[in-house]
Amino acid sequence: MRSTPTPRAVAPWRQLVPLTLAEWRHHPGRHAVALLAVALGVALASSVQMINASALSEFSQAVRAANGEPDAVLAAVGREGFDDALYARLATDEAVALVSPVLEVDAAARTGAGQRPVTMRLAGVDALKIAAIAPALLPRPAQAGAPRGPGDGASPGADQGAAAGALAPLFDPGALYLNPAAMQALQVSAGQRIELASPGSWTAFTVAGRVSAGGTPLAVLDIAAAQSRFGRAGRLTRLDLRLAAGVDREAWQRSVESAAPLPAGVRWAAADDAVQRVSNLSRAYRVNLGVLALVALLVGGFLVYSVVSLSVAQRLPQFALLGVLGLSARDRRTLVLAESAVIGLAGSALGLAAGAALAALALRLLGGDLGGGYFPGVAGVGPALAWPAPALAACFGLGTAAAVVGAWWPARQAERLAPALVLKGLGGDTEAPARWWPGLALLLLGGLMALLPPVAGLPLAAYGAVAMLLAGGVALVPALVQLLLAARSTPADAVLLLALRRARHARATASATVSGVVASLALSVAITVMVASFRNAVAQWLDSVLPADLYLRGSAGAVLPPSLAASAAALPGVARVTASRQLPLLVSPRQPAVALLARPLGDEPARSLPLLGPALPAQPGELSVWVSEPAAAIHGWQPGQRIALPLPGPGGTVAVPARVRGIWRDYARQFGAVVIDAADYRRLSGDTGVNELALWLAPGAAAAPVARALHDLAGADLPVDTVSTPELRRLSLAIFDRSFAVTLYLQAVAIGVGLVGVAASLSAQVLARRKEFGLLAHLGLTRRQVMRLVASETAAWLLAGVLVGLLLGLAMAVVLVKVVNPQSFHWSMPMALPAARLAALAAAVLAAGIATALFSARRAAGRPAVMAVKEDW
Repeated sequence: MRSTPTPRAVAPWRQLVPLTLAEWRHHPGRHAVALLAVALGVALASSVQMINASALSEFSQAVRAANGEPDAVLAAVGREGFDDALYARLATDEAVALVSPVLEVDAAARTGAGQRPVTMRLAGVDALKIAAIAPALLPRPAQAGAPRGPGDGASPGADQGAAAGALAPLFDPGALYLNPAAMQALQVSAGQRIELASPGSWTAFTVAGRVSAGGTPLAVLDIAAAQSRFGRAGRLTRLDLRLAAGVDREAWQRSVESAAPLPAGVRWAAADDAVQRVSNLSRAYRVNLGVLALVALLVGGFLVYSVVSLSVAQRLPQFALLGVLGLSARDRRTLVLAESAVIGLAGSALGLAAGAALAALALRLLGGDLGGGYFPGVAGVGPALAWPAPALAACFGLGTAAAVVGAWWPARQAERLAPALVLKGLGGDTEAPARWWPGLALLLLGGLMALLPPVAGLPLAAYGAVAMLLAGGVALVPALVQLLLAARSTPADAVLLLALRRARHARATASATVSGVVASLALSVAITVMVASFRNAVAQWLDSVLPADLYLRGSAGAVLPPSLAASAAALPGVARVTASRQLPLLVSPRQPAVALLARPLGDEPARSLPLLGPALPAQPGELSVWVSEPAAAIHGWQPGQRIALPLPGPGGTVAVPARVRGIWRDYARQFGAVVIDAADYRRLSGDTGVNELALWLAPGAAAAPVARALHDLAGADLPVDTVSTPELRRLSLAIFDRSFAVTLYLQAVAIGVGLVGVAASLSAQVLARRKEFGLLAHLGLTRRQVMRLVASETAAWLLAGVLVGLLLGLAMAVVLVKVVNPQSFHWSMPMALPAARLAALAAAVLAAGIATALFSARRAAGRPAVMAVKEDW
C-alpha cells in the first residue's frame, strides 16, 4: 500500500504575494526610497545615452543631406583645396555621368559693424548640378513663384522667360542662401544684408533665400562667387560624382589612379567620414559621463541592501514561521530576491521615463552637446529625441541587476536562519568567522585590471578595476573592523565595554551598517583627489603656457593681417610682440583634426613648451615639430619618429615629412596639437597670416590702455578680442570649476545615500535587538545609557569604515588619475592630495553618521522594557 504524500502547508507562490504586499503597504516610504534610488541611476544613465543618440542622429542626417548620395567622393585633406583641373579631367570621363564641384570655406558672419560674428560653413555649389546629388543644398530663392499650370493662359515663350528669371538669382554673386540654423544664429530673414569675413575685409551679401540642409549654420552661394570673393580662384575642396549605370566603383577608382596619380592632398572619401569623426570625438566624453551617472545607481544598490536588510530583520519571525510550515530555505531566498527584482523593475521603468523627460528637456534647453561642446550647431536646431534600444535595454537591465545584487546578502540571511531558534528569540545574531581571502582576491583582481590596455580606445578595464576595488574594500569591512578594534584596551566603563565587545564581534552587522558609508566615501574621496589633481595640473600648465602679459585674437577665428604685429609693437607700453598662427589639420579622415600651432620657438623650445621629457637634438635638413600628449596617444607618435604633416601650400595641401623632437603637455586641445616654428611654417606654406598676438608690456605699463589701443588699431572692420594673462587664467579655472561642479552634487548624493543606509541598518538592529534592550533596561540601564551604547557601537564601526573608505578612495583615485584619464582623454597629471578637504570630508561623514546613530538610538531607548521582553513569558 502506497502512502499518500503529505501536502505542503505553504501553498504555491500566489499565496505568498499578500505577505509581500502587506510589507510594502506597511512601509511604503522605505521601499519608495529604494525604488527612487534605482530610478535616479537609470534616469541619469539613460538620459546621457538618449541625448547623445539624438545629437549624433541629427548631425548624421545633416551631413548626409549636405553631402547627398554620390557614388564616389574626392575630397581635399585640408581646407586649402585642390586645383579644379581635376574637375575638368573627370567631367570628360565616359564612366562619369555627373560631377558636382563644391568649395567649402569656414568664415565669420555678422549683421553689421560692431555685431559679434557667428562662425559658419560656406558651400560654393553649382546650382544646376547640386540638385541631382544633394538636393538639400539646392538654393531656394525667396521670391520664386509657384510653377504655372498648362491652362493658365501663359505662352511657351513666357514660361521660358519665367524659368530663366527663376534661375537668375542662383548665379547672383551677391546672393546668399542660409539654412535654418544660420537664420536662427544671425536672426535674419530673406532680403536682409549680412557681412562675411573675406581675406582682409568684410564682404556684403544679400540673404536671397533658404536651403533645407540641417545641422550647423551653413550658407550656400554660387561656386564662382565663392572662388572669387574668398581668394580661392581655381580651387575646389570636394567633387561629388555620379557614375554611369553599370560602372563598378572600386574598379573605376583604381583605373583613375592608374591613369594618373591623384594630386597631392586629395583622397577618396566616404560619405559618413564626418559622422564617424564626430562620433569618435564625443565617444570618450559620453562614456565617461555615462559611467559617472552610474555612480548614482551603484550607491542606490547599497541603499537597496540597507532597506532589504531592515525588511528581513523585521520579518525574521514571519520567515521562521513560514519555514516551520514548509517553506524551504531556498524559497525564502528566492522570495526576498523576487521582491527586490520587482523594486528594480519598477525603478528601472520609472527611470527610463524620467530619463526620457530629462533628455527631452536638455535637448530643448541646451542642445545635444552633453556639456562638452561636441555638437555646437545642434542646439539651435533642436534634435528630435532618439531611442537607442540596446543602450536603454542595458540601462534597464543594470537597474534591475543593481536591486537584485543589493538584496543578495539579506536574502542569504533569510535563507540561513534556523526557524525553530528564531521563533524562540534565538539564532538571529549568529556570526561566521571573518574571511580575508574574498576581499583580497577582489583587490588583487582590481589591481591587475588596472594594468590592462584600453578597449577600443575606452578605459573599460580601468572602470572594472574601480568596481573590483570597491567590492573588495566592502568585502573586507568585517575583518578590518575586527582588526582595528582588537587592539583597543578593555575600558572600565560597563557601557563602553558592552559597546566595544559588540562592535568587535558583530561583524555582519558592522558590514551592513558601514558598507554604504565605505562605498560612498571611497567614491567621494576618489573624485575629490581626481578633480584636485586635474585642477592643480591645469593651474601649473597655465603658468607655463601664458608667459606674456596680454593676448589678442581675431574674433570667430578671423585671420589677422601680418602688419598688425609690427603696428602693435610700436604702441606705447609694449616691450615685445610675437605672432602665431593656428589652423586645423586633418591627419586621419576618421579622427578629429589636430591643431597646428605655428609660433616662434627660438633655439630652446623647452622654454616656451611644457615638455614631458628632454627634447631630441635637431637634425640638419629635417623639419622639427613638437606634438602634444593627446596627439601622440591618438596617432601613435613618438619622439624621434618621422611623420607626414598635411600642410597647406601654394598648390594645395601637401604631405610634408617632419621629425618629432618632443612631446608636450596640453590641456586645451583634447584631440591633439602640433607645434612648428613660425618661420618654417611660412616658408613651407606661404601663409603669412596670424591668429594671435602675445604682448609683453614694458615695466609699469597697464594692460587696459594697451588693449584699447589695440582695438583702435584693428579698426571696426576687424573684430578682435583682448584678454590679460591674469584674466585668462581666472576665466580658464572658472570654466574648469563649472565643468566639474556636477561632481559636488554626485558626492552629496553618494554621501546622503550612505547615511540613509546607516539609518536603515541601525533601525534594523533596533528591531532585531528589542529583547536585548529590554533586558538591559530590566538590569538597570537608563535611557541615556542605552542611547550611549548604540551610539558608541556605531561610532566604532563608522570610525573603522571612514578609515577603510579613505584608503580605498585613495587607491581608486590612483586608477582614475593614472589610468582612466590618460586612456580616455590622453592627459597625464601628477597626483595631488588635498589633505584639508579630505579630512573635512571624513569628519563630516563621521559626525553625520554619529548623529544618525543617536537619532536611531532614541527608538531603542523609547520602547518600554516590559513590552520588549513579554514575548519570552
